[in-house]
Amino acid sequence: MKTTPPIKIFALGGLGEVGKNMYGIQYENEIILVDCGIKFPDEELRGIDYVIPDFTFLEKNKDLIKGLFITHGHEDHIGSIPFLLKRLNVPIYGGNLSIGFIKSKLEEHHLLRNAILKPVDEDSRIEFKNFSVRFLKTSHSIPDSFAVCVSTPYGNIVQTGDFKFDLTPRGGDYDIGKIAEIGNEGVFCLMSDSTNSEIPGFSLSESAVRETLFDIVNQIEGRIIFATFASNIYRLQQAIEASIAFGRRVAVFGRSMERSIRIGRELGYIQAPDDTFIAGHELNKYPARKITILCTGSQGEPMAALGRIAKGLHRQIQVIPGDTVIFSSSPIPGNATKIYKLIDQLERIGANVIHSKMSDIHTSGHGTQDEQKLMIRLLKPEYFVPIHGEYRMLVNHVKLAVDCGVEPEKTFVLDNGEILELDKDGGQVTGSFPANPVYVDGTGIGDIGNIVLRDRRLLSLYGTVIVTITIDSKNGELLSGPALVSRGFVYMKESGELLSEAERLIEKEVRMMLSDGITKWSDLKKKISDLLTSYFFEETKRSPIILPIIMEV
Repeated sequence: MKTTPPIKIFALGGLGEVGKNMYGIQYENEIILVDCGIKFPDEELRGIDYVIPDFTFLEKNKDLIKGLFITHGHEDHIGSIPFLLKRLNVPIYGGNLSIGFIKSKLEEHHLLRNAILKPVDEDSRIEFKNFSVRFLKTSHSIPDSFAVCVSTPYGNIVQTGDFKFDLTPRGGDYDIGKIAEIGNEGVFCLMSDSTNSEIPGFSLSESAVRETLFDIVNQIEGRIIFATFASNIYRLQQAIEASIAFGRRVAVFGRSMERSIRIGRELGYIQAPDDTFIAGHELNKYPARKITILCTGSQGEPMAALGRIAKGLHRQIQVIPGDTVIFSSSPIPGNATKIYKLIDQLERIGANVIHSKMSDIHTSGHGTQDEQKLMIRLLKPEYFVPIHGEYRMLVNHVKLAVDCGVEPEKTFVLDNGEILELDKDGGQVTGSFPANPVYVDGTGIGDIGNIVLRDRRLLSLYGTVIVTITIDSKNGELLSGPALVSRGFVYMKESGELLSEAERLIEKEVRMMLSDGITKWSDLKKKISDLLTSYFFEETKRSPIILPIIMEV
């Protein structure tokens, strides 16, 4: 008798981390992908712009991929799409706002012409040979947020995307009836957002944030500089509504913020009279109490609009006495230090700063424990796989699932690249594929590895010393040098004695090696490096990177 092949579930990102979300469901010769996001670098990833998934596994199986389904339009769910489409073209399904954001990204990368973009809504149903894909309307901090329900030969697999159960939402509501209906149909496996699995209770409602925001705007006499995620459309709408209520004009700064406002207005998610918005050069036409500035930079990004304002580098905005900066966001893991440094800079130059630790000016778009348990109770899954979270968050989410009646042996905490096979008899990890992070550095993709990152960390900690010598290629004699240049190690004008002694030691060693007839310059470079490393550590207790340069004439 023919046996039914198992369902395979895997992730290219989003497990053991916050960001870079990308998940896959496979049955026989068909693969469904859900989301394709980026992760923002932490302070250890110096010089890195973005972290994206490794698409090698998908390239090897490109003929099996039926489509990429987008839960919502945040960067950690759509940011890697241009990099994916440079490797392989797949149909992309998403809500109107998600498709709008994706189009804008693909235009920048000159990829829009060949892209296959298919808008969907809560009534859409996409049919394949083995799969049928539906969409469940959920509540998040951005419109057109969906859970993806994939019907398979074993039953429904639901990937929740980011969600919360806000009882008094501002903007998009969720369809709890349809979620419960899917649960009554039967859910074979639930893959659920784990971001806030350590936080008890229900999350703060967007309505509470709105009330706080209106109270704050009403009390502020000077300009308001409002910083939040550019894609947090509901929060932007609230800031605009509060500004209109108290007679303020709104100026928008930051490319991604301008894009979000433009697309949000085109699709009707941001509503305001045209004369609400003013250009940057019009700021001086209005009194300070009549101005709200919407800008990027709520995560402490140094080159975002708010970062440049704090450093006095913005062309059109400088902090003036009476300005109030509102941070309406919470730190992405790893960004807290940057954010508080930015707040210090703003306070130092005279701004008043309000952030979420001071008032209810922000709420997470991710449900906390009671909301996560409600999702599990509504869907009643047989198997449970926590997604989108650092490892401890995934583990804690499993505990919640077990509390809600899922059998412990039917829960699985996975790593990126592991392949989980499920059937009616149980589940097990049966294999894996490489799913290491890929670093985007300027125009370079994937050419920055751990060794380069290690060198960057060492350079930032200890600096470098460049050693230059010139050798006669005919007779192997030292013609000039050594000459030492210090960068980030010691200040040369104040360290003449240290560097002169280093030069003397190198010259002596080089002349000895040349007289012994050395012919491999690599050996000479290693000797110089070892000698200086030992000498500098003995004198300074620091070990700069040594870069010997040998010139032949």
